[in-house]
Amino acid sequence: MPVLRVVLTALLLSLPLSAAFSTSASAAPADDLKEITQLANQGQQAAALTKVNSYLSDNPKDVQALFIKGVLLAELNKRDDAIKTFTDITAKYPNLPEPYNNLAVLYADQGQYDKARIALETAIKTHPSYATAHENLGDIYARMASEAYDKALQLDNSNARAQNKLSLIKELFSTTGKPTMLADNSKPADNTKPVVKPADVAKPVESVKPVEPIKPTEPVKPAEPVKPIEVKPAEIIKPAEPAKPVVVEKPNAEIAKPAEKDGNDENNVMNAVKLWAKAWSNKNVDQYLASYADSFQTPAGQSRKEWEASRRGIIGKAAAINVEVLNPRVSFESANKAKVSFKQNYRAGAVTKRTSKTLVLQKVRNTWLIQQELTDR
Repeated sequence: MPVLRVVLTALLLSLPLSAAFSTSASAAPADDLKEITQLANQGQQAAALTKVNSYLSDNPKDVQALFIKGVLLAELNKRDDAIKTFTDITAKYPNLPEPYNNLAVLYADQGQYDKARIALETAIKTHPSYATAHENLGDIYARMASEAYDKALQLDNSNARAQNKLSLIKELFSTTGKPTMLADNSKPADNTKPVVKPADVAKPVESVKPVEPIKPTEPVKPAEPVKPIEVKPAEIIKPAEPAKPVVVEKPNAEIAKPAEKDGNDENNVMNAVKLWAKAWSNKNVDQYLASYADSFQTPAGQSRKEWEASRRGIIGKAAAINVEVLNPRVSFESANKAKVSFKQNYRAGAVTKRTSKTLVLQKVRNTWLIQQELTDR
């Protein structure tokens, strides 16, 4: 799978909160910066850059102007100069999270994911509530995981489990779209002040009014992106025997309710079921078997080895196969255990079967795998 690159369409002008001090000194600097942003909004980035450089020659410590310069350089595809500008800002004003975020955007655009990760982690340390940095960090981790799985498959192309996980990541990004990492106009914290305060400027005002953004566009945020990698492995829980459900009653104690799950978990479970059905339909036996957990309860007391050999023989000898999952319903017994009940349409040559099926799935290292398969014929 080709490496999923970060898309860099535009850097919105995300002004550091402390930038207001440069406009509070006099009306003239504010007018100059407004004129610069108007030029940029008209598509005259080169002219705007000339103006801001002239302004900085008289006001070298104006962080707002420095930030505008970094954005203009990025829009003019002068990536290295933009990186140097934002790096200089982080050195002078290490408490501002936005320059770190924009550095991460530029590093990711060059495929330097580790540098992007470090920049975003620094932004989060500066302001733990900076949501944009958290979201972008999740995208970086996903791409680093994608590269790792891709490398694993290059070394061993028969690694069905790695292929299954890589397919999950590809399908998730294909449904949410390619995320664009942008520095937005959100305020990560109130009344942020630079560590190094310029000596020749006025005291920052308390109410921050950012300069009109350059080429303002609505920030593109992926719809609830899933974090495909979790460092802490999930505990594998042995499922209860379905034929003998046990109800534990505790007097004077509130009965525990299953954990509520968000849409992401339900989507992940359904993606796992769809990949299983797709592998079966495509007669991709390796990926089909990789959909089952090591703790899968094989039917009729078979060993795992006997069961896998049986499935390889049946699927391999069958004519063209088509498996459809109809009217699926997902329920969660816990954060790491789910059930999917559905109608299954199976066609192989002249053979057609319609059955009711329930799959019990276990979350293992952030991957949903089948632990039990129940069929009501």
